[in-house]
Amino acid sequence: MTDNRDVVAVVSALLGEAERDHQELLHSVVTVARALFGAAAASVFLLDDQAEELVFEAVSGEGEGHLVGERFPASRGIAGWVLVAQEPLVVADLATNPAFARDLAETTGYVPSSLMAAPLLRGEEPIGVMEVLDPAPSTVSPLGAADLLTLFAAQAAVALGVVQHNRKAHAMLSQGGTELSDLAEVARLLDSLGADRRQAGLHLLDSVHRLLSLPG
Repeated sequence: MTDNRDVVAVVSALLGEAERDHQELLHSVVTVARALFGAAAASVFLLDDQAEELVFEAVSGEGEGHLVGERFPASRGIAGWVLVAQEPLVVADLATNPAFARDLAETTGYVPSSLMAAPLLRGEEPIGVMEVLDPAPSTVSPLGAADLLTLFAAQAAVALGVVQHNRKAHAMLSQGGTELSDLAEVARLLDSLGADRRQAGLHLLDSVHRLLSLPG
């Protein structure tokens, strides 16, 4: 019979591996977006709805070395506006935009002159924001640029949703409130999939999602 501690250890390790994979995907998304738009920086924020804060999850360019993990109020700035409106926004001159929170930008060490932002949605639920700072002048219209950024945001939302589910699952494991029989079934399924760890991670996340959705 499988020891409960072994099951928890296996699932925890695989959750960690899946999160690392998707963190790498998030970084790839912001890196490609930054290059495509010729921008000074690009970043993805995760909404911490309990703390009502946005958290830097991936950064490319300015701030890449120190911003991941930093937080600011989810109700402020362009990111906060986009989160509530659930619509992309392109601002050519931040100095004239009343939603821009210059004081928050100053805490990051870089104050942009222009930016583009798009909400990250899982279904109809906002789970974060993607921003591109100081994109290079382009022949693409603001509407076209917003549409293109929205495509990147859709990819980032998928990866960010996985990260979010992973962290909820880790919290359940650490609190000891997990239904271990379900975790044992997840471990069995993962083992049966062999070397295809990414697919195994997806199956794991699907099972965790079902578990989290059970009524209390």
